[in-house]
Amino acid sequence: MNTTKILGLRTTIYKVQELQKAKEWYTKAFGVSPYFEEPYYVGFNIGGYELGLLPNESTTTSNAENVLSYWGVEKIQETFDHLLTLGATIHEEPQNVGGKIMTATVKDPWKNIIGIIYNPHFDLTK
Repeated sequence: MNTTKILGLRTTIYKVQELQKAKEWYTKAFGVSPYFEEPYYVGFNIGGYELGLLPNESTTTSNAENVLSYWGVEKIQETFDHLLTLGATIHEEPQNVGGKIMTATVKDPWKNIIGIIYNPHFDLTK
């Protein structure tokens, strides 16, 4: 048996072509100002988890759709709609994935996929 213990989600990084514009967009989208801001990295604390923005000067790199991070929300449709009003585009509409659990994904203006999840069973204190 492997004795390595995985501690859970700590950081999600999104690469963006326009770091300043992305910082402003994510500040509005998540309702949180960055706690760390340098020309090479912008970091946000989102409910104890790290959302990082890295500058990506390449215009030929495509963003993979096979990597998803889901950010917990209490009102999935309201959050989904809020992100769309800020210029995100629909990737997957809110859907029930079992019981009361709902997920949805959008693409930010830099084509990164942002997952949101409503999961009444998830307890960060356990």
